Amino acid sequence: MAPSSQPDGAAPRTAAAGYRLRAGMILALVLLLVLAGRLFHVQALDPEGMAQTAVENRLVTTTVPPLRGSIMDADGNYLARSVERFDIVVDQRLSQGEDSYTRTNPDGEKEEVSYDQAFRELSAILGQDPQTLRASVLGEKGFNFVAKTVTPEIRDKVLAVRFPGIYADRTTLRTYPSGSVAGAMVGFLGTDGPLEGLELTQDSVLAGEAGSKTFEIGGDGIRIPYATNEDTAVRDGDSIRLTIEQDIQWFAEETISAQVEEYRAEWGNIVVVEADTGNVVAMAESGTVDPNNPGATPAESRKPLSVAASFEPGSTTKVITMAAALEEGLIEPTSRFELDNTYTVDGQTFKDAFEHGRLQMTAAGVLARSMNTGTVAIGRQLTPDQRYEWLRKFGIGEPLNVGLNGETAGILAPADQWDPRQQYTVLFGQGLAQTALHTAMVYQTIANDGVRLPPRLVDARIDADGNEEKIDAGDGTRVMSAETAKELQRMLETVTVEGSGATGALDQYRVGSKTGTAEAPGASGGYDGYTLSYAGMAPMEDPRYVVVVTLQRPKGDLYYLLPGESFKKVMEKVLTTHNVPPSQGEPDIYPIEY
Repeated sequence: MAPSSQPDGAAPRTAAAGYRLRAGMILALVLLLVLAGRLFHVQALDPEGMAQTAVENRLVTTTVPPLRGSIMDADGNYLARSVERFDIVVDQRLSQGEDSYTRTNPDGEKEEVSYDQAFRELSAILGQDPQTLRASVLGEKGFNFVAKTVTPEIRDKVLAVRFPGIYADRTTLRTYPSGSVAGAMVGFLGTDGPLEGLELTQDSVLAGEAGSKTFEIGGDGIRIPYATNEDTAVRDGDSIRLTIEQDIQWFAEETISAQVEEYRAEWGNIVVVEADTGNVVAMAESGTVDPNNPGATPAESRKPLSVAASFEPGSTTKVITMAAALEEGLIEPTSRFELDNTYTVDGQTFKDAFEHGRLQMTAAGVLARSMNTGTVAIGRQLTPDQRYEWLRKFGIGEPLNVGLNGETAGILAPADQWDPRQQYTVLFGQGLAQTALHTAMVYQTIANDGVRLPPRLVDARIDADGNEEKIDAGDGTRVMSAETAKELQRMLETVTVEGSGATGALDQYRVGSKTGTAEAPGASGGYDGYTLSYAGMAPMEDPRYVVVVTLQRPKGDLYYLLPGESFKKVMEKVLTTHNVPPSQGEPDIYPIEY
């Protein structure tokens, strides 16, 4: 047999090559099957899932701001309100390389519009120069502002031009139509949210909840006009109505500002309260902020000092000593006291503000002449604990929680912390501190026949549909009997007729009042001026309103500084505004001497 022509080892190599070829074909078939199965799954079994994923990758969500609730006065006048506005924006890429577009006119017909014509139309609507407008609209930016905070009417006109890529984003504009009137109470907003006043304390009510808009964008980042568009409804904020009356607030602000300027005082305020409701009708500051431009007002004047500044009230507190002594059965209004110009007890000597010899005074006369000597002689019959408890009954040293930021409770140390002199000075309003609103609520208690009410500033909450929810400030507390309150009312009228309150007397209304003068402590710890007060109520046959005037560190001779003049103007304004009939008959007063 002839030898084979194949070299040694050829047969095994050929077998190995065939094996590899078959293995490769099998692997290729497997891969094709896997690919076919995946393709089948994608196209036949899960088309919606993949499509949904693709859509989700193209979705963009933007926030729609809520309309902030309004702040209104008692008559519905706006002190703060938000109005709906729109930013006109453009995606410049939608108009690249073009000089005209097609739109549907009001008759439903298609029309070709040149960019020049569109810019002329937009210019007339927005009040912008056409060239400036062209520079804003044309370019390569995906987002650019064309105009900010335009009205809904302007927005509608802009969108009617139907220029490619121009849209409107909702925004809001906060305005304060009354300017600085009640500005310190209303407060204002900053770039990051509310900063002061009711804007801050009522933010959870006013703010509302943002909504959202979701839309599709293409791979080039341009919005797809008629694709998915999902909205989450915005919830606009609720509004609040105050007890403040704008006209009276304005008048009180003008009145106290004029007196502060005349007396070169550091500051002043006037608080007006309705006796039988606790409603704060006005809370006027001599220097108040305009929420439209808060930066123009010093920081210390941006809060309502009627609740934020405490001071020694002086003699207006003597009514609390009289109330305690009357209610405890220690005196009657006509109880007799023989008094010299000074009075000494427990080694502490007290002096009256006016020089006099020995006087024979009734308790009503002690209050009418604002005698420290007689007040201490009456008040010493109360134990220190009783003195403290009676001050607390009238709210001294407690927060009033009227709903404003920066409120202070004042200062009233417990009786066991009083020094030998302070235990007596608290009887005539020194050695403690309170705000003007505290003083007003003391006199509200007396005017309301002995029932102390919480001060009310927010009257109602109103939702976007106009539904109202009255805000209950809480129950009243009886501090003293109606009989004692009536005696105090008569004693206060005696002060106006026969004593220190004469400067606040009105021609047509009977007035009960009390003046106060206290040394004002300075930053160094010593006294560097005075705090003057005038607190009163009217008409005395049925007290309706309480007005308290406070002047801090006025300049000049104290004898000629008369906060009663401001009381007189504001009380008359309040009574005539509310059509309170003039008083009939003569004042009902007690004898002041015997």
